[in-house]
Amino acid sequence: MFVIISQSSSKMTNRIILNETSYFGAGCRVEIINEIRRRSFAKALFVTDADLIKFGVAGKVTSILDSSGIPYEIYSNVKANPTIANVTNGVERFKASGADFIIALGGGSAIDTAKGIGIVAKNPEFSDIKSLEGVAATKHKSVPVIALPTTAGTAAEVTINYVIIDEMARKKMVCIDPNDIPVLAIVDSELMASMPKGLAAATGMDALTHAIEGYITKGAWEMSDMFELKAIDLISKNLYAAVNGNDAAKEAMALAQYIAGMGFSNVGLGIVHSMAHPLGAFYDTPHGVANALLLPYVMEYNMQSSAFAKYPGIARAMGVDVNGLSPEDAARAAIDSVKALSVGIHIPQKLREIGVKESDIPALAVAAFNDACTPGNPRNTSVDEIAVIYRTAF
Repeated sequence: MFVIISQSSSKMTNRIILNETSYFGAGCRVEIINEIRRRSFAKALFVTDADLIKFGVAGKVTSILDSSGIPYEIYSNVKANPTIANVTNGVERFKASGADFIIALGGGSAIDTAKGIGIVAKNPEFSDIKSLEGVAATKHKSVPVIALPTTAGTAAEVTINYVIIDEMARKKMVCIDPNDIPVLAIVDSELMASMPKGLAAATGMDALTHAIEGYITKGAWEMSDMFELKAIDLISKNLYAAVNGNDAAKEAMALAQYIAGMGFSNVGLGIVHSMAHPLGAFYDTPHGVANALLLPYVMEYNMQSSAFAKYPGIARAMGVDVNGLSPEDAARAAIDSVKALSVGIHIPQKLREIGVKESDIPALAVAAFNDACTPGNPRNTSVDEIAVIYRTAF
């Protein structure tokens, strides 16, 4: 997820890791059968959540498996913010099922759970899920995972990281491991069609946060910039229409969030994510909502960093004509554009609106400072400075 510094010289070495194969387009889920057969897989553990079963989204995939005679067992004990118990129970279910691969259907929650299951099943020395936090030194690739996202935001199907909650410690653990990347991603906008407006808005802003943080992180370079700027462009043009039901815009958002993931997975993120993670751990706040709310405040904070020079590029990607603007005005135009998009799709603008307690801010700030995403932020920070951002957003 982060850049690698060569040990033999002072020159920085940039690394990029992507999944083997991806399919895009409405209805492309039918390709799953050819891929299963091509890889000689025998039986799947189908990881999803109860709501996707209830509302018929899972059936859009299981019906294809049924008609083709592909056996599977369903594991749907997945929370919106997946926990250590979700992964541990899933590992036991995988072992008992006799499966040799995993199908993950859902947002980041289901795919992250599947990644954790797949890693531990092949690396049992990491059965204490807490040991996976940070950069885990696993030796074996995950059980093969086929990921089918149902939200246009997390890009979990193309990233080398996943997030699991330690409920006892009230902490979101960011786990970074090239061995966890799915072997196959199927990005089918028809699987995203049932998202309610609020979820489409939150996950879309999550994708924008990935793109902006990936663009300004310390590890960014030419190739990641290419991905992130294109993602910002697509999101700014299509998120509002996608939230309001436009099918072509939904298709564009499905692509945009994947492109953003191609970048940030390889260069890291920043303190928007560091600050959002404790909100999920403390209050079960949806990750996309937390990111969307915090993004403009952190962008303002990061004006005093190397990110300042890249903000006009964000503004241009969001459709702002920055010709003739001072660097300061062009940078502020980027922040204003993010705010306007967020307000336009009804994202909460203050932490108090989503149930955050002001008395928790000191603890939230400590958790955020210690988050794995913090070192990637373009401006070096501190517990006290993060607390100030939380209070400003409160």
